[in-house]
Amino acid sequence: MSRIPNILTGMRLALALFTFFGLAGAALLSEQLTPATQFALERWAFWAFAIAAVSDFFDGWLARRLHAETLWGAILDPIADKVLICGAILGLLSLGSNAPVAIPAALILFREFTVSALREIAASKGVSLPVTLLAKWKTTLQLVALGAELLVACWAAFSLPGDPAVLGPATIAAHSLLWLAAVITLITGAQYWEQARHALSRD
Repeated sequence: MSRIPNILTGMRLALALFTFFGLAGAALLSEQLTPATQFALERWAFWAFAIAAVSDFFDGWLARRLHAETLWGAILDPIADKVLICGAILGLLSLGSNAPVAIPAALILFREFTVSALREIAASKGVSLPVTLLAKWKTTLQLVALGAELLVACWAAFSLPGDPAVLGPATIAAHSLLWLAAVITLITGAQYWEQARHALSRD
């Protein structure tokens, strides 16, 4: 039972890779694939992302519930989160999404890599940067926003109504969520920067 949280984290990593390769394959091999196969890849990629996103809650919850927190779990969990988010963004962009997606997606990627580098530098100095409550909500918001963007991008694969009166508001809602996620992501990045600056200054 104590291994279940780490198994879920490992599964999330695998599903993150499948999400990217499914979306990228559907886009890059569109001329070689039948429409049915292309749509099937998009649907599988979406559901892989959805399952992985849900597992992000359960692995941490189970680890605390079963008193099964491990060093490997603490290392792999944030890595799995970042791989899932980066895989979804890159897969989304491979489908040919336009600027309303590209700009906030780039801001999210910039923050994630910058904070990771900042953590490495701080750790080398013996400084720990604790995860803030807003940062935890940031991850949830990112996953919800990316899920909404993937649904819109794979709209036809789910045989959803193509009426602009339906697709238009859904697209606006997805873009709005992603921009909100990008803003919160940058705010948490600034928080980590201040934490690191004060801690390293004291050091």
